[in-house]
Amino acid sequence: MDQKKYENRKKKLYGFMCDELYVPMKIKELAVMLGVKKDHRPQLEQMLKELLEEGKIEVSKRGKYAKAEKKKITGTFFAHPRGFGFVSVEGEPQDIFIPEDRTHGAMHLDTVEISIDPRTGGRRREGSVLCIMERGMTQVVCTFEQNKTFGFAVPDNPKFGSDIFIPLEHSMGAVSGHKVVVEITDYGKRSVRKPEGRIVEIIGHISDPGVDILSIVRAYDLPVEFNEKILRQVQNVAKPVSEADMAGRMDLRDWQMVTIDGEDAKDLDDAVSLTMDGENYILGVHIADVTNYVQEHSALDAEALKRGTSVYLVDRVIPMLPHALSNGICSLNEGQDRLALSCIMTINPKGEIVDHTIAETVICVDRRMSYTNVKLILEDKGSRLRESYGELVPMFERMEVLAGILQEKRRKRGAVDFDFPETKVILDEKGKPVDILPYDRNVATRIIEDFMLAANETVAADYYWRELPFVYRTHEHPDSEKIAKLSAFINNFGYHLHTGTEEIHPKELQKLLQKLEGTDEEPLISRLTLRSMKQAKYTPENTGHFGLAADCYCHFTSPIRRYPDLQIHRIIKESLRGRMNRKRMEHYQHILPEVAKHSSEMERRADEAERETVKLKKVQYMERHIGEVFPGVISGVTEWGFYVELENTVEGLVRVTALTDDYYQYFENTYELVGEATGRRFKLGQKVRIKVEGCDRMLRTIDFVLEEE
Repeated sequence: MDQKKYENRKKKLYGFMCDELYVPMKIKELAVMLGVKKDHRPQLEQMLKELLEEGKIEVSKRGKYAKAEKKKITGTFFAHPRGFGFVSVEGEPQDIFIPEDRTHGAMHLDTVEISIDPRTGGRRREGSVLCIMERGMTQVVCTFEQNKTFGFAVPDNPKFGSDIFIPLEHSMGAVSGHKVVVEITDYGKRSVRKPEGRIVEIIGHISDPGVDILSIVRAYDLPVEFNEKILRQVQNVAKPVSEADMAGRMDLRDWQMVTIDGEDAKDLDDAVSLTMDGENYILGVHIADVTNYVQEHSALDAEALKRGTSVYLVDRVIPMLPHALSNGICSLNEGQDRLALSCIMTINPKGEIVDHTIAETVICVDRRMSYTNVKLILEDKGSRLRESYGELVPMFERMEVLAGILQEKRRKRGAVDFDFPETKVILDEKGKPVDILPYDRNVATRIIEDFMLAANETVAADYYWRELPFVYRTHEHPDSEKIAKLSAFINNFGYHLHTGTEEIHPKELQKLLQKLEGTDEEPLISRLTLRSMKQAKYTPENTGHFGLAADCYCHFTSPIRRYPDLQIHRIIKESLRGRMNRKRMEHYQHILPEVAKHSSEMERRADEAERETVKLKKVQYMERHIGEVFPGVISGVTEWGFYVELENTVEGLVRVTALTDDYYQYFENTYELVGEATGRRFKLGQKVRIKVEGCDRMLRTIDFVLEEE
């Protein structure tokens, strides 16, 4: 029987079972009712099996088949390169696993309707895709390969799962090795016909400098250029600060204040000042008044909302606002009058904020400082820098003391501080990685972090108690199952978490991290603790920030690069000017849920793109070190092998197939691979020596092999 005839008969079978007069039947009864001959019984059984897998029918314990009465669920399909996938459903705590034979043509990021297999439950629910409601990927970044009569494009994203057929008339003249953007015109059918598309953009040749990063930019659909209308608008508003601009503002131009940023930073949106009033500290956090130049409902505002955030890639910054603003009039440049929104806090010796003022101000920064120079000034008492910045040194020393007080205050209330080093990739003029370094925090970065945290908490608490519409930065309590699993695991090392019957308090996790300091298992348990936490997000409701152990928290300090900060500046200014009437409150209550949701989504997109560019450069860097041996620490263990992180933060995989001395089993509860015969163990946090075996730019993966002592 050909496939078409088979599918038609299966549809008729399902239609028969959907009839309102149908009663549940066993296979024999169905065969009799449908007049199926004995030698065609296997086909009937196969059809029933497929309908079961598709979630369209169900079978009782007595073997009677009936139309499934299961609830249909809509969610987003996330594909895995191996063919299976997961469906994420809003409001559901766990994703639903979709086996490869039940994806039914769904592709990465498609919106799908699924049914849940009633035989599964708990943490491992399985389902079947019933229909594809909307395609998630309409354009794909690919590497083009040309044949004589056609071409095909290999997607950079392995989750797409299939090459794309390109008719030569739709190839735009691309040649083999070109990075291209392909618009999908036909999604094909899995195992029967490949997807088909047409090239809409040639990014450049794979070997051209910068094309690798630009391909990631296109893959994540990151907007790069600003249109002419927006650029004209910027020219009109980016004027020097005038007397009219300063009217009615608090004039702080005679206050001693500095910016402290990285050496290569160009958008300086926060300045700090610190004086004493008796034993109390007067801390000023002064933020560029970006809303003065970005008016609500303007084209500039719409574009900033669309972008949501600036994106910091290894070789470039894609700004939320045009450079004429972000690096110009909105940048708190040394010696230039600037409009600001200031949070001025009175802090007692215990670190308690006993008073505060939020005001529209005009400021003039005395000096632009770098983290490196401030660190050297504070750590090297005899340095020439202390002489060069002599008038500022007393303020820096006060800042160090106050930062320590604020850190201790947060520690006492239970704030959780994960101090994992970030990665700094050094590139040459052609974009090739020449070095990879761990980027650790120092005394200067901590000063700014602590002062920004204080301002963010103060502003959030102020507007929470005013009961005005606002955008908060919230962090939910960890999932109880994950905490229970973490608690069970750390018992193996002699550590305990007091979870009780209620949600865990952040202080418990903080105590655990403090006990781990300096131990061999610190990297292991710290990583697992981090993985047990949820992701912070923006919300119009204040539910607190678990990681900071804060009742109220927001993002106030970076309106140049984050839209939520820009949005709350607008709310603050309307409130300060007495314009927050009922109509305006209703306006914000209407728009803020979508602003918060979209901003959270754009933040995640930016984070993923940033990680991908770093991963790519790490692969390119390690290509020059194939065959070399490095010390490392096991950072992840799975059934297919274990990941090893090197001192420079590069991570690679030792595949279980490369462990030839024994047959290794994976134990999920203890995160270990254990040899059956030898009992040899590989576990998280274990120190090993590896040799670099190979690198894959397409998959952005690095393969290691174990180097025996």
